[in-house]
Amino acid sequence: MTFQELKAGIEKAAETAPKQGKSIKLQLDEGPIFIDMTGDQAMVSEEDKEADTVITTTVDVLDQLRTGKLNPMMAMMSGKVKIKGDMGLAMKLQGLLS
Repeated sequence: MTFQELKAGIEKAAETAPKQGKSIKLQLDEGPIFIDMTGDQAMVSEEDKEADTVITTTVDVLDQLRTGKLNPMMAMMSGKVKIKGDMGLAMKLQGLLS
């Protein structure tokens, strides 16, 4: 999966994502993906803005998490995924990656 494929998948999932009143930023090697869920519809961009939750990882690791090849807890414990901010919001991200 490429950065653009990941972003396109998140954009599609964001169309039906519930309003959370918060934002998530995926800080990836290729650049950020900012998911703003404060409005009536979630908006996805490549802006590098402050977010309620910041998840630092790579596109490859996100793809492994999405396909079930990597356990989320193991990814965090091994340092492949770092989460700063609202952990509960980070857990909801899985719905946008499926």
